[in-house]
Amino acid sequence: MLINMNIKLTVSSSPHVHTPMTTRGIMRDVLIALMPAVLAGICFFGARAALLCAVSTGAAVFFEWGFRKLIGRKNTISDLSAAVTGLLIALNVPPTLPVWMIIIADFIAIVVAKQFFGGIGENFVNPAIAARIILMTSFPKEMNAFIEPVDAMTTATPLALAGTDAAPSLWQLLIGYHGGTIGEVCALALILGGVYLLVRRVIRWIIPVCFIGTVAAVMFFADGCSLYSAAYQVLSGGLILGAVFMATDYSTSPVTTWGKVIYAIGCGLITCLIRLFGSLAEGVSFSIIIMNILTPHIEKLTMPVVFGADEKGRKAKEGSL
Repeated sequence: MLINMNIKLTVSSSPHVHTPMTTRGIMRDVLIALMPAVLAGICFFGARAALLCAVSTGAAVFFEWGFRKLIGRKNTISDLSAAVTGLLIALNVPPTLPVWMIIIADFIAIVVAKQFFGGIGENFVNPAIAARIILMTSFPKEMNAFIEPVDAMTTATPLALAGTDAAPSLWQLLIGYHGGTIGEVCALALILGGVYLLVRRVIRWIIPVCFIGTVAAVMFFADGCSLYSAAYQVLSGGLILGAVFMATDYSTSPVTTWGKVIYAIGCGLITCLIRLFGSLAEGVSFSIIIMNILTPHIEKLTMPVVFGADEKGRKAKEGSL
C-alpha cells in the first residue's frame, strides 16, 4: 500500500464548521429587509421620516467610528451593525421627533449600550431597544406625538384607540394607514422583511412565531376568545417590528432551541401583562430588554449536556472550575 506523505493533518481549535455568512453579509440582509418598512414610513409620513432615517443612520455610524478612533481600536463601521442600529432607532420613533433627540438616542445605543461593553457581540441588551426606552422615559411627550399619515393630524396609536369607534380597521393596520412610529405602522412591510430574513436564513422562525403567537393566544382569551382582538393586538404597535428585527438579535437572544422558545414566550407574556395591566399601551420594548437580561440564565438552564457526560457529572465539573 502506498502512503501519500504530502497529506497533512491540520489541528486547530473549534469551531471546525465554517459558513460563508459574515457579519457584514448578515447586517446587509437586515438592512435590505428593513427597506419595505422604511419606504412605507416615507410614503405615509413624507420627507420628515426620510430625514430621521438618514440622520439616525449617519449619526450611529459616526459615533461608532469616533468612539473606536478615540480608544484606539480597530474600526468596525464596515460590518454595517451601526447602520442597522441607527435605522432601527429611526423606525422606533414618531416622525415628529426632534432631530437632536434621535442623535442622543444614537449616542446612547452605540457608545453606552454597545461600545462600553466591548462592541458587537458583547452587548447584553439590544442597543436600539435601550435607546428607545431612554427616549420613552426621558421625552414621553415627544415620543407619543403621533400623527395620521398624509394629513399630519395629531392622533393616538391603535393600541390607545383599541375598543373605541376611532380604532383603525385590521386592513388599515395591515397596510399602515394609521398613527404610530415610522417603522411599525405597516405590518405588511414588516412581514415581507421577515420572510426575506427567513429565506436568507438570517433568523430562525422560533422567536418571531413564539413571541407573536404568545401575544395572540393571551389576548384571544383575555378578550373573551375574540379572534378580532387577537389580530388587532398582533398588528398594532411595535410587536412585529420587535419580534422580527430586535428580539432575534444574535448577541442578546439565547443560542439553544429551547432557550429561544422560553425567551420568546417570556417576551410575549411580559408584553401582554404591560398591555393589559400597565399604564403604557405598548410593552414590546420593555419585554425584550427584560428577557435580554435573563438570556444568560436561560442559556445555562437549556444548554445540552456534553456528549459522554451525565447531568451530575457536568454539574460537578462546573463546580470545580
